[in-house]
Amino acid sequence: MLIAGPTASGKSALALEIAQAQGGVIINADASQVFDGWRVLTARPDDTDEARAEHILYGHVPFDSAYSAGKWLRDVAPLLNREGKRAIIVGGTGLYFLALTQGLADIPETTSEVRQQANSLRDSNKLAQMIAALDAKTSAKIDLQNPMRVQRAWEVQTQTGKGLAQWHDETPAPLVPLDHCTALVLDADTQWLNARIARRFDLMLEQGALDEARANLSRYDPELLSCKAIGAPELAAHLRGEITLDDAREAATIATRQFAKRQRTWFRARMKNWRSIKLP
Repeated sequence: MLIAGPTASGKSALALEIAQAQGGVIINADASQVFDGWRVLTARPDDTDEARAEHILYGHVPFDSAYSAGKWLRDVAPLLNREGKRAIIVGGTGLYFLALTQGLADIPETTSEVRQQANSLRDSNKLAQMIAALDAKTSAKIDLQNPMRVQRAWEVQTQTGKGLAQWHDETPAPLVPLDHCTALVLDADTQWLNARIARRFDLMLEQGALDEARANLSRYDPELLSCKAIGAPELAAHLRGEITLDDAREAATIATRQFAKRQRTWFRARMKNWRSIKLP
C-alpha cells in the first residue's frame, strides 16, 4: 500500500491505523525524515508510534550525508517482499513514489571533481559551453533556459560518457507498478491544511524542536540536505540571535504552507491515476 499526501495532512496517522488494524510495516517515503538529528522538527514517528507498529527508513541517514531518490529506491527494494510483512509506504516526497511506481534510471553519482568543474562553468556564465557539449537528444529534452537542468545533464554526460536522455530511455521496470498495489493520495482542503500547519509548528516547539535545533546548531550547515528541513534555518537564525522566536515561527509556518502548496500541485499533476482521498 502507498499513501502520499502533503505535509500535516495526517498521512502518517492513517498509515499507523492501517498497520494496527490490518498488520504491516510502515516504510518512510519522506526525504526530510530519513536523516537523523531532526526527529521533532520533521514530525518523525515518536517512541509511542514506533511501539504500536514497526517503522523503517526513519532517521537512518547520517546528518551530514547526501541522499537521493535513487538511494531511497535501493534502500526500499529489499523491504518490499519480506515474508509476512505487508509494506505500507507513506510520505510526502513525490519523486520517491514516482521512482517506485514508474522506475528510475540508475545514474551513477557525480564525483566531487565533476561537480566542482560544473559549478565553475555555471558560475562563470558558461552555460552555452555546457549546452554545446550535450548530445542532441538530451538538448531537445531538457529546459535549456534552466541552468541547474543544464548542469545536471552536463554532469551526467561528463561523468558517464552517456547522455541523460539515453539513461532515461534505459530506465528499468518499476519495483511496484500501480496496478499491483493500492495507491492513495490525500487531497487536503487548503484552509483546513493551513490551520493544521500552524498548530503543528506550535506543537513541535512544545515538544522540544527548539532544544533539538540547539543541539544541532554546531553542525548546522545550510548546504546539507538535512538542514533544508523546514524550520531548521528559521530556528538556527533565532538561536544565532538574528530573529525572534515569533519571527522564526511565522517564517517556518509560511515556508510550510508554501511547501504544502507545491506538494499538492505536484500530486495533482503526477498522480492522476492514484485514488484521491478528499480531506477533511
